[in-house]
Amino acid sequence: MNPPIFQFNRHRGDIEREVVSRAVEAFEGFGSARGPRALQLALNDAAYHEIHRLERAKGREAERLSGWQKLARRIGRMDEGELRDEVRRLATWYVQDVVGHFDRRVYRFATQVLPVGLGALFNATDLGGGIPRNLKAFGDLSQRIRVEGDLPHLRALAEKGTLVVVPTHSSNLDSVVLGWSLMHAGLPPVTYGAGKNLFTNPVTGYFMRNLGAYRVDRRLRHSLYKGVLKIYSQVLLERGYHSLFFPGGTRSRSGLVEQKLKLGLLGSALAGFAERRHRGDDRPIYVVPVTINYPLVLEAETLIEDHLKEAGQARYIIEDDEFSRIGRVSHFAIKLMGMDTTMVIRYGAPLDVFGNRIDEKGRSIGPDGTVLDPGKYLERDGRPVADAGRDAEYTRQLGRRVAAAFLSETVLLPTNLLGWLLFQREKAMAPHLDLFALLRTTSGDRHDRAEICAALERLRRKLVAMEDADRVKLDPLVREGAIDELLDDAINTFGMYHTHSALERSGDSLVVRDPKLLFFYGNRLAHWTDELVEAVQP
Repeated sequence: MNPPIFQFNRHRGDIEREVVSRAVEAFEGFGSARGPRALQLALNDAAYHEIHRLERAKGREAERLSGWQKLARRIGRMDEGELRDEVRRLATWYVQDVVGHFDRRVYRFATQVLPVGLGALFNATDLGGGIPRNLKAFGDLSQRIRVEGDLPHLRALAEKGTLVVVPTHSSNLDSVVLGWSLMHAGLPPVTYGAGKNLFTNPVTGYFMRNLGAYRVDRRLRHSLYKGVLKIYSQVLLERGYHSLFFPGGTRSRSGLVEQKLKLGLLGSALAGFAERRHRGDDRPIYVVPVTINYPLVLEAETLIEDHLKEAGQARYIIEDDEFSRIGRVSHFAIKLMGMDTTMVIRYGAPLDVFGNRIDEKGRSIGPDGTVLDPGKYLERDGRPVADAGRDAEYTRQLGRRVAAAFLSETVLLPTNLLGWLLFQREKAMAPHLDLFALLRTTSGDRHDRAEICAALERLRRKLVAMEDADRVKLDPLVREGAIDELLDDAINTFGMYHTHSALERSGDSLVVRDPKLLFFYGNRLAHWTDELVEAVQP
């Protein structure tokens, strides 16, 4: 395997220059303005947002405030050349801050160390007898992390064109386990954007800086910075660098499977394909939806607190913050080692940049089964035509297809089923209460184990029919295991890590202890609630 990213350092300077040049050109048409006025508006937008941000900053960063204030006062007096030079200066600054790096020696080292590190995390049974003399014993993660999908097809496509991997996003562990899954599947390494704060960790930062990750400063909200990011992503795709985007934009705080996707980076895939065609480069770009399915989520308590705070506003009071106590992440790692449950990374069927499916030969296939030339989507009367409105609609179409794939490729695990089932029964027993009242008052409620087993069996029958219709995926234990085993697996997993278990056993009853966690894990089924709920009512 000789993926394009192995040659990244040789082309880095040229990539930086191209991004800066294209950013200046792009911002000469900022908004509805053109020429000097457009450049002026772009600089005003950047100055406004940065002054507002830096007025609340501390330390060395606050020292930059005066520079932005001076720029804001000068913008109105600048001529066209000065405006263009200032946009170029800022674009250069941002590109140099964003751009990644790749070291093949670090990559070779990581391919040996990452399986060992993750193996230590996911294989507590080995630790029970002490650390094994042969650390390679930690390298086989296939019993802890299942990687599913048509991997030979994706490997073949990686040789024909450029992959854009678009996963669901649940945890800060996502990038780590995805990196391992790519190696395990024999797929090439990818470039991806990561929050700049993650680079401050001396260990993860070292690997990220040397393995093609580029820095994204999420504090910067102005159009000039976001434009540089998008152009950088597009240029990488044009040059054939396999890439990864999280189209949900951030971790799913509610536990829902993401359906409202950020289309900016998805749009860069279409723009990169169009630019390739314009230059006579016919290599395709393939979009690969991926679902990451955890039995436990590291940040579940914090994520659901954030979601409820935003959704409920004054009706919801946060009582605790899981990361306010030292050592929670270490505690999670220790507990995760003892889990018997498997997490699943599932690679879905690839799409072209217009949302059409891809056949075994790498060709785009229309809804009626005919082979399509995706380049024709960019033409009018047989000639390529630039049309921003048309391309925006194509990107929305791609977003809808990716969102649909997220649902059909989601793998439901025992914690998802039990969390959803119990929360639906709580709602049915108190239909007069809204969500926030339920979350405040249902702790301590008891459910008969035999009734729950019977309801789980009815729920499973519905879900098996849905899987047979290719609408969702089920973990083997969910589809075929004994109901008692499925239930016990979920209860044991819930009790592994969180500050308060979602529920616990009490004789022949299950007692709700943290309804927020039931709500979070059960939300994985929320898209299908209307058609499932009748099967599980008390």
